[in-house]
Amino acid sequence: MINTLATARQSSAVPESEKITALYCRLSQDDKLQGDSNSIRNQKMMLQKYADENGFPNTEFFVDDGFSGTNFDRPDWKRLMALVDEDRVGTIIVKDMSRLGRDYLKVGMYTEMVFPNADIRFIAVNNGVDSDSQTENDMTPFINIFNEFYAKDTSRKIKAVKKAKGEAGKPICSNPPYGYIKDPGDKNRWIVDEEAAKNVKDIFQLCIQGYGVTKIANIMTERHILNPSAYAEAHGRKSLTKRTYTSDYTWVGPTISLMLSRPEYLGHTVNFKTYTKSYKNKKTYYNDPDKWKIFENTHEAIIDQDTFDIVQRIRQGKRRMQPITDEPSILSGMLYCGDCGHKMYLKRKRAKGPENDAFVCSQYRHSTGACTSHQIRDKVVKQIVLDDLRRVTAFAREHEGEFVQIVMKQSESDTDRDLRRQRKELEDAQNRMNRLDTIVSKLYEDNLDGKISDERFMRMSAGYDNEQKELEQRINALKATIGKEEKQSVDIERFLALVRKYTDLQELTAEIVREFIEKIYVYQTQTINGHRVRHIKIVYNCIGAFTAPEQEKKV
Repeated sequence: MINTLATARQSSAVPESEKITALYCRLSQDDKLQGDSNSIRNQKMMLQKYADENGFPNTEFFVDDGFSGTNFDRPDWKRLMALVDEDRVGTIIVKDMSRLGRDYLKVGMYTEMVFPNADIRFIAVNNGVDSDSQTENDMTPFINIFNEFYAKDTSRKIKAVKKAKGEAGKPICSNPPYGYIKDPGDKNRWIVDEEAAKNVKDIFQLCIQGYGVTKIANIMTERHILNPSAYAEAHGRKSLTKRTYTSDYTWVGPTISLMLSRPEYLGHTVNFKTYTKSYKNKKTYYNDPDKWKIFENTHEAIIDQDTFDIVQRIRQGKRRMQPITDEPSILSGMLYCGDCGHKMYLKRKRAKGPENDAFVCSQYRHSTGACTSHQIRDKVVKQIVLDDLRRVTAFAREHEGEFVQIVMKQSESDTDRDLRRQRKELEDAQNRMNRLDTIVSKLYEDNLDGKISDERFMRMSAGYDNEQKELEQRINALKATIGKEEKQSVDIERFLALVRKYTDLQELTAEIVREFIEKIYVYQTQTINGHRVRHIKIVYNCIGAFTAPEQEKKV
């Protein structure tokens, strides 16, 4: 708050003859659309001419170009207010009241309290406002109200235009995400920026390799790669974000996290991700994803769907990894306790060497007695996964027809029962809806014929209306669930494409693990016929858990 509001005015330390006449100019992006009359150049010419003709000395310009009238967090306005606090300003002159601002309350605070308390003469030339003439100031509050109404109306119109543009599938964000630039021939179309796109691909691959966002940020920093803000500025574009660090080569975790979650890299336009509550409140809020509008395949993709899906699965199961000085296990985030369902975390055994590092149940680690450790060495489970992967891919390659039949049969048995139940429930609900329509129609006819009173008709129809609303909600939910399950049908061909891609699996890599495998369940060791046996269930992407004939996974 301005100091002159908090304290009584003291005797001036600066002689009146040395005080400046502040000529304040402001222009917003919306004002630029109205033509040249409000341009900074014209404002300067008008204000200087007015000051010279009316004998105002020591003129100094304060200019805020590109700032909204509802926002008083403007650089030169703040500089002017600092001089006001130092009692170095005698007069403030603006072209009109709207140049000072379009917020009725804040403009009133300055003109009715701050300036008079600081003994500053305020003049708005075109509005005929001069604080030395009380009569001319009587209309000032009404001028401020109309100026604020103009800002509100302009904001409403801009929102309507953005909404129409966004619903038409055109990008409404001011700048494309890192990796894209605007097409010089069509500002509504994005094209790939090859240099930045290569870094985007590297970041996704690092995530697939098991690195967390902080480690990825450190790697990008060590590689001396310009961060997105610095890269945009270096290429003459507006920075995407406010700089929170000094080095152009410093990457941070939140930047990486945002990049890894952006559907735009799949070639999609995503609108309405954010919103503002009021034209006065410039703070940005995030919409729930179900309120986003996604338009697919509007520009060239940088990341393919498979890679994006793998990264999302990794991110959904993210946790704080081992210290970033350690290389992550290629299986980190993939193992789950087969008995309690919780994740298994890698426990480093530094004294005994990395070959003894082991995964243990997180529930056991956090609450002894809640589950058993299920401990299994990283080295052992890697070998199990590699052996199983070789068997499954070999069977799929050598017996493709039988493989397809087994997977299809397994998929049907897993989902058919639930689908049958849901389809039956959906059919019953739709039949009841049709029956209710008939009942309500008959009820209406009975009311017209005088067979039932108006009061009873209203009471009964209200009850049926409520039942229909509940049924309608249930029908929509069932349709969505059935549709989702049907869409999640097994993509065998996609899995077979991976099999053809990796014809000779000699060792595991993080990429191979995440391309083929969704989850690995480790069960408690059991003793069978005097032998310790541990069962492992591997859930593959696209096909789920698969056991080839006469195949069993155990330790």
